[in-house]
Amino acid sequence: GSAVKIELSCRLADKYSYMKILQVTWKRGNETIKHINKTENSWGIQLTISENRKLGSYTCTVTGEEEFSVAFHLQVPQIEGREKPVISYEGDSAILICKSHSYTPIAWTWYMTNGSEQIAINDSLMLDKYIIDRTDANVTHLKILKLTKEDDGAYWCEAAYELGKSKGKLKLKILSLMVPLKPFLAIVAEVVILVPLILLFEFYSKKKRAEDEKEFDQIEQL
Repeated sequence: GSAVKIELSCRLADKYSYMKILQVTWKRGNETIKHINKTENSWGIQLTISENRKLGSYTCTVTGEEEFSVAFHLQVPQIEGREKPVISYEGDSAILICKSHSYTPIAWTWYMTNGSEQIAINDSLMLDKYIIDRTDANVTHLKILKLTKEDDGAYWCEAAYELGKSKGKLKLKILSLMVPLKPFLAIVAEVVILVPLILLFEFYSKKKRAEDEKEFDQIEQL
């Protein structure tokens, strides 16, 4: 992507203007960065950020009779996805949603996972399978149509900002239509097994009763 120029500055409050400044240090981690004197009590650094490794924490430390330090945290906004998997059924459709609350991305891109590879989803080439809603710049919806077991797995939404890119992960779980029927089928199976057992028991009971009556009649005749 294109490089972004940023200027960070720290300024000593007016109530400390009497203080004699001995040293001003700008750092990123342990790396010291050359700064410029903007005014008598203000110091800044200019950054050109073209890749994520330039992001991170920058500190400005002013040392004199007292020491003051301030930190700047440059980072790409986090994308809000979904922790729990989205569950749907074969033949149905599913909607995956990602949000960027505080900052508006320049663009959104959706990816599907194929093994260890992430493949960008181009909905304009697969209109009968994918629909990406672009009406709200801070939210993106991916609608997947005619679900099959092959659609099961991880999906990624990527937001592009001026400072870099940020991704959110979502999982889609596809269930067979047989899954919701399993408890019903189990009940039917139990009924099917139970009915012959009841009939068998009744038949046996009637037979036993008939034999007992026959024995009783024979005893009476004696």
